[in-house]
Amino acid sequence: MPPTPQPQPPVSPDPVTADAPRPIARPLLTQSWLDLTFLHWAAEPATVAGLLPPGTVPDTLDGLTYVGLVAFRMHHVGWFRLPGVPYLGTFPETNVRLYSVDAHGRRGVVFRSLDASRLIPVAVARLGFRMPYLWSRMAIHADGDTVTYTSSRRWPGPRGARSRITVRVGERIEEPTELEHFLTARWGMHSTFFGRPMYLPNAHPRWPLHRADLVECDEDLVAAAGLPKPTGQPASVLYSPGVPARFDRPARPAGIPTP
Repeated sequence: MPPTPQPQPPVSPDPVTADAPRPIARPLLTQSWLDLTFLHWAAEPATVAGLLPPGTVPDTLDGLTYVGLVAFRMHHVGWFRLPGVPYLGTFPETNVRLYSVDAHGRRGVVFRSLDASRLIPVAVARLGFRMPYLWSRMAIHADGDTVTYTSSRRWPGPRGARSRITVRVGERIEEPTELEHFLTARWGMHSTFFGRPMYLPNAHPRWPLHRADLVECDEDLVAAAGLPKPTGQPASVLYSPGVPARFDRPARPAGIPTP
């Protein structure tokens, strides 16, 4: 049997823009992302290409792609224009993510794992949307300019996969670098839904970003997500107080059927 042909990168990917390319007037989902820390390590594209959904390839900057470990507080997840849910829709989350681009030039993120502390949202996301959510014991603690995120996985496995991240928040970034825009200005998610490629657009205000110093990072979530364990200091450490976000319906032709 001949080998399956690999997708080719687009001739011209969409530009990286600090602002969402289009507003979302009638959102499918609304939520806020608060108290975020972004840790990123550089990676060779070939090491992550096999972990991306069909029809996508690693998105690169100067020949490198990146592995992200992002810890934050999900706040008031809601459907359509309904108010967000106070308890079930608010919880700590830590995700492992990669960066992708498809044949239409759409840049996005690919989630390898999403640890969250509410069992019902985890079950709904896993069963209803085939998202790799995992139930974990989690906490976020702020002390002055220092923020600590802890996570210990409960279900499913690998049980006990954990993280402890502490950062010291620094000055506000007035002009983010090209790399900082590349890692944070992402206006969609690539995934699969019942075997079909899916691209889910999102929009939010421009990120308020701060530089941050990494005080502690003891984690095995990246390796548990099927990636090589990071070595050395991250290439980028950023903090943001957060933004409100909106998700649109899946985009065609790569999305699931919609009314």
